[in-house]
Amino acid sequence: MSESLLHRLAWIIVALCVAPIIASALAAFTGDLDTWRNVLSSVLPRYTATTLVLVVVVGLSTAVIGSVTAWLVTVYRFPGHRWLEIALALPLAFPAYVLAYAYTYLLDHPGPVQTLLRDLTGWGPRDYWFPEIRSLGGAALMLIIVLYPYVYLLARASFRQQSSNAFLVARTLGQSPMKAFWRVALPMARPAIAGGALLAVMETIADYGTVAFFNVQTFATGIYQAWFSLGDRPAAAQLSLCLLMFALLVAGLERAQRGRAQTAGRGARFDTLEKPQLTGGAGWVATLICLVPVLLGFIVPVIMLGTMAVGSGQNLFAARYIGFMQNSVMLASVASVLTVLGAILIGFRARTRPTRRSKALVVGAGLGYAVPGGVIAVGLMVPMAALDNLIDRIMEANFGIDTGLLITGSIWLMVLAYMTRFMAAALNAYDSGMATVPGHFDAIGRSLGHSGPKLLLRVHLPVARSSVLTALLIVFVDVMKELPATLILHPFNFQTLAVQAHRLAADERLHEAAVPSLVLVAFGLLPVIILCRSIGREDPGRRAARLGTAVKAG
Repeated sequence: MSESLLHRLAWIIVALCVAPIIASALAAFTGDLDTWRNVLSSVLPRYTATTLVLVVVVGLSTAVIGSVTAWLVTVYRFPGHRWLEIALALPLAFPAYVLAYAYTYLLDHPGPVQTLLRDLTGWGPRDYWFPEIRSLGGAALMLIIVLYPYVYLLARASFRQQSSNAFLVARTLGQSPMKAFWRVALPMARPAIAGGALLAVMETIADYGTVAFFNVQTFATGIYQAWFSLGDRPAAAQLSLCLLMFALLVAGLERAQRGRAQTAGRGARFDTLEKPQLTGGAGWVATLICLVPVLLGFIVPVIMLGTMAVGSGQNLFAARYIGFMQNSVMLASVASVLTVLGAILIGFRARTRPTRRSKALVVGAGLGYAVPGGVIAVGLMVPMAALDNLIDRIMEANFGIDTGLLITGSIWLMVLAYMTRFMAAALNAYDSGMATVPGHFDAIGRSLGHSGPKLLLRVHLPVARSSVLTALLIVFVDVMKELPATLILHPFNFQTLAVQAHRLAADERLHEAAVPSLVLVAFGLLPVIILCRSIGREDPGRRAARLGTAVKAG
């Protein structure tokens, strides 16, 4: 196999990743003007307003929670700071819709909290007011709790990398710790905080499971309802185009601010200095500030899901659940291997031929992370369904054979959707490993006779082995949790854990939904635990790159 063939394969993979996005945009113009008018006049204002409220609330809240907790655990010592430093990342293991199931069970009218309140006070159901969890505010809260680790991880890496000299100078000039943080440390970490907040916003735009379960009308729920409930595919495609434009706008902002980010000045870094000890009330306040997100985002949901699962009567080892797990693991394994192989080929092309075309190749392959899964699914279903119908008509007319759904009824369409959605995660993980390899290594390899595939197999992959494994694990877990694309594309006789959890919860069978939800959380813990274990063994530069890779894959 020649090097030119590897490069051509890279272009083919990028074309496959970009095709669903282009198809989704083109499909929006298949409807007539009446469809556009109905969308613009009826549902678009409501979907836009709700999505914007979610974006603003989640973006600002995750920025505040993530940056404050990151600063505390990076700069100070207080009771429990060592385990809180790791525990603050654990909510990232939860899909937001699983958290919604747990808190609905806890806070809904028949749940333990309101039942206890009525037992203690003797009130009836209409004698008191209680916040409604199934609301826009409830959906925002679930997303905030799950997504703040994006900001936390990036902000923590940025604070660790900062030179502490400027902060110490501010302190010697009479600034209080709070003022020094606000005027010195926070501005230097602003690019990282903004990057994490924007990543949280991207996940908010793409979320379907949480908003659908809480009956909050956003673009994501509108696409699914138009496709399945109303059978109006042109309207679904038009909503997909609107959401695509919004998501690409946010992705452009994220890329622009990341391009302006500068490394903090040289000097003694915060993570090399002795941390001051917070004693007395200040120490316990810091502990409480860091503990609350962990309680809300991990400990309470795990306890609730465990309680629900025990009382559900569901057997995790029954044949049907074994089938769900096999389907999920098989699908995630195939998708992760193919996605990472594609990322390796694209990364190899970009490294060996660092031209503008190669940069465009990487950008095109990474567009999928800015596109919600529902948009990608619509972009695949419309042209592939038309192709299936064309093949069926040709075969029926010429050979009398009814082919049915050859493409849209297979899991390979799902795999292509996952490749498009998560290629950026695999590329970022692979690039983080290759970025530590000096360019002259390639020249040395070529001088020893290793060119083309040999250079990739004998020089690049051995060096980037840990990054490749990280990419495999991240994409595997992301595919396990992906809901909108799976709901739209999965064959009728092919159920996954995510689909099963969503369907049980949609039928208000929350206790039964807890069983597949716990399995999804267990899979989600794998990359978080591995990430946290690897942080302590890396130098600060590599640690920052690894953290950035993890949250970008989110």
